[in-house]
Amino acid sequence: MGTLFIVATPIGNLNDFSKRAVETLKECDLILVEDTRQTIKLLNFFEIKKKMVSYHKFNEKERTMEIITDLKNGKNIALVSDAGTPCISDPGYILVKEARENDIKVIGIPGCSAVITALSVGGLDTSSFSFYGFVPTENKAKKQLFNEIKTSKVKTKVIYESPKRIIKTLSELSIDIPECVVSVCSELTKIHEKCIYGKIDEVIKKMKDDPNSSKGEYVILIENEPEIKKENDISLEAMIVDEMINKNCSIKEAINNINKNTDNISKKDIYNASLNLKDILKR
Repeated sequence: MGTLFIVATPIGNLNDFSKRAVETLKECDLILVEDTRQTIKLLNFFEIKKKMVSYHKFNEKERTMEIITDLKNGKNIALVSDAGTPCISDPGYILVKEARENDIKVIGIPGCSAVITALSVGGLDTSSFSFYGFVPTENKAKKQLFNEIKTSKVKTKVIYESPKRIIKTLSELSIDIPECVVSVCSELTKIHEKCIYGKIDEVIKKMKDDPNSSKGEYVILIENEPEIKKENDISLEAMIVDEMINKNCSIKEAINNINKNTDNISKKDIYNASLNLKDILKR
C-alpha cells in the first residue's frame, strides 16, 4: 500500500518551499498537479524530475479511483495545487476522503496557505475565524453569504476574491455590513505584497485610488458585531400572511413571491414557516 502526500506549495515566493517538501516530491512516484505549466516552474527551480499527472476540478471525480488503485498497488503519490495548500479552495478533498475510506495513509507536508498568512498579518481578532472560500458570482448566493457573515458570532470571517471583482464585492459588502472592519491582502509573500486595514469605506477609497488594485488574488478578512434579530422583527409567518392580504393571493403564491423577492431568506425556511402557518390556521 502506498502513501498519499498532500504537499503545500509557495503562494508567491519560491524560497518558502520547505526542504521536506522538496524531498517528498523527489522521492514519490508521481505528482498530481492542477496545471502542469505552473508546477513545472516549481519542479525546475528545485531540479525535481518527476512524472506529473493532471488532477483538477474538472477531472478529479473521474481520476480519483485510478489514483486509489495506484496507491493500493504501492505507489507513493504527491498532490500539489498551483499555489498554497491543496484541498483549501483547491481540488483534493474527494481524493483524500476516498483514501481515508480505503485505509490508505495520508500525510500532510505543511507549508504556505493564503488564509493563514493573511490572518497572521491582517490585524483582526484570530481567536476564532471562519473561511468561506471564493465569493459566489450569483447574486442570491452572494446575498446569503453576506447575511451569514453579518449574523455569525465568529470573530473574523475570511473570503477570497478575484482582482476583477474586488471593488464591486467590497462595495456590496459595505452596504450589507457598513460598520465592519476589514483587512484586504494581496500579493502575499511577493515583492509587492500589500495589506490594507481599516473601516470598509476607508479601505474601498484606498483601493479605488490604487492603480494596481486590479492585480493579484485577494484575501479579505472581515470583523463585525453580529446582527441580533430583534424580538419585534416580523416573522416569516407574518410575511406570508401580509403577502396574501396585499396581493390577494393563495399561500402557495405568497411563498413563491417571497422566495423571488427576498435574497437573505432560504426557500427551506419559507416553506417551514408556511407549514407552521397552516397548523395555526387549523386551530
